[in-house]
Amino acid sequence: MPDPLPTHAGPFALGTFSNSANAFPGLVTGARVRDLSDQVPSVRALIDGWDTWLPRLDDLARSADGTWHDLADLRVLTPIEPGQILQSGANYRKHVVDLVAAEKESVHGATPEEARVDAEKMMDERIRSGIPYVFLGSPRAMCGPYDDIVLPTLGEQHDWELELALVIGKSGKNIPAEEAMAYVAAYTVCNDLTTRDRLYRPDLKAIGTDWFTAKNADTFLPTGPFLVPAAFVGDPNDLRITLRHNGVVRQDESTKDMIFDIPRLIAYVSTTTTLHPGDLLLTGSPAGNGAHWGVFLKPGDVMEAEITGLGHQRNTVRSGQ
Repeated sequence: MPDPLPTHAGPFALGTFSNSANAFPGLVTGARVRDLSDQVPSVRALIDGWDTWLPRLDDLARSADGTWHDLADLRVLTPIEPGQILQSGANYRKHVVDLVAAEKESVHGATPEEARVDAEKMMDERIRSGIPYVFLGSPRAMCGPYDDIVLPTLGEQHDWELELALVIGKSGKNIPAEEAMAYVAAYTVCNDLTTRDRLYRPDLKAIGTDWFTAKNADTFLPTGPFLVPAAFVGDPNDLRITLRHNGVVRQDESTKDMIFDIPRLIAYVSTTTTLHPGDLLLTGSPAGNGAHWGVFLKPGDVMEAEITGLGHQRNTVRSGQ
C-alpha cells in the first residue's frame, strides 16, 4: 500500500483486496476494510444486485460485526471484473482542439491563430450535432492501482490517458439521455495507456487504427483503487483529473471539459449494445498526454494519478521480458 492511503468520498466504497491468504470483496470505510466474502463472492455480485445491496452496505459499514482489516495491511487489486469495457475517445474539448489545430498547422499550413479558431469551431459544432466515438477494451489489460506497468516489447511511444470511469448498475437498451444517470452505480479511476506508434497499421492503411495492439497490453489499464457509489460522488461533470509523471503535472483538467457528458455517452452506447450491471464505461482523457509533451513512458518512471473523491493511483513502469 502507498503512503498516504487512498481516500474516498462518502461513508464507504467498494474494492477487491488480498492479504497473505486470499482475495476478497471489501467494504472500505476510511482506513478500514470489512471482508464481504461472508456476504457475496465478488464485487461484481454486489453490482448485479445494486439496488438491493446499496442500503445493506450502508448498514454493514456502520456495524462492528464481521472481519475487519486495516487498509494499510492489504494489497489493493482491480476493484471489479467487468463485463464490457467501453472506451470513449476524443471526448475532451481542449484535448481535441489541440490535436486538430496541430494537424491544421503541420499539414495544411495554417497559422497557429487560424488553426485554433477553426478547431474550436469544429468542436462547438461536434458538441451540437456530433456523436461520441467509442471502442471496446479487453478486461485482460486491467491491473491494480499500485501494480507495476509492464511495457510491451513492441513499440516505443507508451503514453498515459487518465480517465473517469463509471460502472453500470442495471440493464438497459436504447436508454434516453434524461434517464441515463439512473443506470450508474459507481465511479472509479482508469488510466487507459496507449502505445502511440502501434496505433496505425502501415500494412493496412484502409483499415486504419489497431486499438487491440495499441491499448490492450497486459497492465495497460490500471483501475481503482475503489468503486465509489454514485450517490457519494456529487456532480460527475465537476471532478478534477490530475496525473503526474515523475512528479511533473501532465494532466490537470475538470470533467466539465467533456464534449459528450455521461448521459449522452450512455444513451449512445446503449443504441448498439445492451448494457448490463458491471459494464465499465470510460469517459475519455483530457489534454496533457505524453504525445502533447513529447515525453513517453520508460522503465523506472512513476505515474501518480487522482480524481476528486475517488482515490489515487501510483504505478511504476518497468520493461517487459
